[in-house]
Amino acid sequence: MELYKLIKNLDVLELKGNIEIDISSIYYDSRKTTENSLFVCIKGFDNDGHKYVNKAIENGAKAFLIQEDVNIKESNNYTFIKVKDTRKSMAKIAANFYNNPTQKIEIIGVTGTNGKTSITTVLKEILNYKSNVGLIGTIKIEDGKNDIISNNTTPESIDLQKYFNNMVKNDCKFCAMEVSSHSLALHRVDEVDFNIGIFTNLTPEHLDFHKNLEEYRATKEKLFYKTNMANIINIDDSSGVIIKNNIKNLKVSVYTYGINNEADFMASNIKLYPHGVSYTLKTPTYTDEIYVNIPGKFTVYNTLGIIAACYILKVPIEIIKYKLKSIKGVEGRFESVKNSKGFNVIVDYAHTPDALENILISANEFVKGKVITVFGCGGDRDKTKRPLMGKIAQDNSDIAVITSDNPRTENPNSIIKDILSGIDKSNQNYITIENRREAIYKAIELADNNDLVIIAGKGHEDYQIIGKTKHHFNDKEVAKDAIESKNSSLYNI
Repeated sequence: MELYKLIKNLDVLELKGNIEIDISSIYYDSRKTTENSLFVCIKGFDNDGHKYVNKAIENGAKAFLIQEDVNIKESNNYTFIKVKDTRKSMAKIAANFYNNPTQKIEIIGVTGTNGKTSITTVLKEILNYKSNVGLIGTIKIEDGKNDIISNNTTPESIDLQKYFNNMVKNDCKFCAMEVSSHSLALHRVDEVDFNIGIFTNLTPEHLDFHKNLEEYRATKEKLFYKTNMANIINIDDSSGVIIKNNIKNLKVSVYTYGINNEADFMASNIKLYPHGVSYTLKTPTYTDEIYVNIPGKFTVYNTLGIIAACYILKVPIEIIKYKLKSIKGVEGRFESVKNSKGFNVIVDYAHTPDALENILISANEFVKGKVITVFGCGGDRDKTKRPLMGKIAQDNSDIAVITSDNPRTENPNSIIKDILSGIDKSNQNYITIENRREAIYKAIELADNNDLVIIAGKGHEDYQIIGKTKHHFNDKEVAKDAIESKNSSLYNI
């Protein structure tokens, strides 16, 4: 595409060079730039793309989007477009380059602290009855033909628009998409035409990035000013009430869902089972009985949001009920590790106080034996949640096994010490084992008939970050090994 078409609608502060040249591709990583490409210089948290202009030139880049002046030799051979914010401008350029693909597909965006992956995954399965459906989220990206491992909950705008373009080519009519607060703050989704927005809940998270909870909520709220069909809000969440009141005068419809407060989509007569939930559903026009093959009260909230989106998209209730009953679950979200030892093992991604409390409360409502919880907290992240998670684990578990998560560059024992500051030392229902593998083995060693071992924090992840290095580590694999070794001579660690 010609460069002048790419920079259409940009607020250009300064332009040097020829804009009639043809651009073959766009990159924000200088190592990936190719012949006749446009290199976008992003000022990141650790790196500044302006420092890598010469590297991009070596790889064939001909044009540069900048927000600071750069000094290079033979600058007359290249084109420089200076703007106030390259991240914001990159989103517009990406949409232009791929001919605005989100105008050709219906996008359901889901934001909130917890539940995004579960909602988008199940929503995709339901909408599949009608056509190909794309997915963008924490675990993976699906474009209608390919599954791509996800590096961020929401990709950078260039990657995002490329995935949407592939979805259009692959005949996807819908895309279920996780929308992180980072993506809203960093302009990744600026040029995405959302049809429906869903708000799940808000609890303290990413406060190493956001100044406070109010800023975090205000960032999430931006999604609901981008939609053109409807917004769906969890009215049982206090932040949901604030968001609903803030967006009530928008031209798009606002629907609510909940259990405790009067809402458009409500659940009553809730029954929790070890392998699922059932409830009576009330919608604006009908009531029905729902069974979901995923346990936990949080599943009720997640499916109410899903049902609301399907209702707006006119999916028949028979399809919704059948899909919810037959769904096998979501990877790393209250996922069962099957065994024949007489106890249950669950792996879950819960890594926030609210998420951990939700899964433990749900577990205690159906478990007949002990609840044994393995958990840790990530390093180089918000430290304020560590004692909170320690207290929650202790209060809602018969035995809490405190261990490492992804310590990153922090000392694992320092993280554990922070967790222990929230523990009641007079209650000896906890142990600390720094090595995560050993902690999982110990928890399973302690399990008897009818007990439940919950391994929280990493879910679908297949790595552990120690220092700055990723090491292969999968909670499910370790749990399976521990189960196989239980009561055998191999069970020595």
